[in-house]
Amino acid sequence: MRKASRLAAAVAVLGGTAAAAHAQSSVTLYGVIDEGLNFTSNAHDHGTFQMKSGDTLGSRWGLQGSEDLGAGYRAIFRLENGFDVNNGALKQGGREFGRQAYVGLQSDRLGSLTLGRQYDPTIDLWSGMTGAGGVSGDVASHPFDNDNADFDFRVNNSVKYASPTIGGLKAEAMYGFSNDTNFANNRLYSVAVQYRMAGLTAAVGYLKTNAAGSANGAVATDAAFSGASEQNIVAAVSYAFSRAKVGFSYSHVDVYDPTANAYIASTATQPPGGRWQSWKFDNFEVNGKYSLTPALWLFGAYTFTDAHLHSNIGEFEPKWHQLSVMLNYDLSKRTALYMQGAYQHVVSAHTGTAFDFATTPASAGASSGENQTLVRLGIIHRF
Repeated sequence: MRKASRLAAAVAVLGGTAAAAHAQSSVTLYGVIDEGLNFTSNAHDHGTFQMKSGDTLGSRWGLQGSEDLGAGYRAIFRLENGFDVNNGALKQGGREFGRQAYVGLQSDRLGSLTLGRQYDPTIDLWSGMTGAGGVSGDVASHPFDNDNADFDFRVNNSVKYASPTIGGLKAEAMYGFSNDTNFANNRLYSVAVQYRMAGLTAAVGYLKTNAAGSANGAVATDAAFSGASEQNIVAAVSYAFSRAKVGFSYSHVDVYDPTANAYIASTATQPPGGRWQSWKFDNFEVNGKYSLTPALWLFGAYTFTDAHLHSNIGEFEPKWHQLSVMLNYDLSKRTALYMQGAYQHVVSAHTGTAFDFATTPASAGASSGENQTLVRLGIIHRF
């Protein structure tokens, strides 16, 4: 009897250990604080100094976790909050977890399926190859962040599938529900593919939204554009050497029956005496990064944006030239000091709207003319 009791106890202990191993879970608290001083050469006809949070990397804290379900499967989640260091206010329209909030399942062999508020596939696989999405943030953002490379909006009510990487190839697909009785009203769908091999990276992607901007739809009030529909076609290629990396990115954006943009003053809502029918943007960016030492690196990007603005009173074709640079010095693995600069020149099409004035997204406001310069000194701490 004693032997039987001991054997039963041993089996119970081993069973409990196996169950604990099977149900291993982890939760990680992480974050970034980005703070700096900006100078804008011309904002509404005045040179302006500002203290701004999150221009380069959005200040945030988050919780990320997983639970081992066995057989290579895991339950995963992420809750990520954006905040302003200067006043403690919530970002992303006051949402508690406005940057990301999702839960899902992940498999080593099959990939992941997640549900919630998330980045779309073009952000995940293409944006990081641009200056705005990969290195410099707002300072390198394309005019009015027309292609969302600078993460202006996330996708609510979304289901996203991300494949495992097979032979250097990774793919993602997403659908964002309207949550409306009109199924197509403010929905989103997006796909993207990225290929990596040695130093080469290439990506292509597509995104389509319908009637973005309503509070409960796929793209809510943080939408960069308001209009009947929008589609983005994106592509990029880069090559990394031992100390340098060079890249090229392209994006084409169509916005139909546009009414507003988050970065454009109300004077550009409609042309004087007319109505906008569509805005079309083509962005061509060349960028490069060079490591001077393991702790010191330099980044630069040039973007040419060609726009075609169609209205019932005529056609307009403004163009933007934008140069951005960033010098970064890592004090440690977690803390860095940096300096950024941007110069934008718009070739005005004389629309009689805010499209006629230079506006870098990180600036204090639109210039009163065709040129604008921005300089930023900042610090980043990761935890």
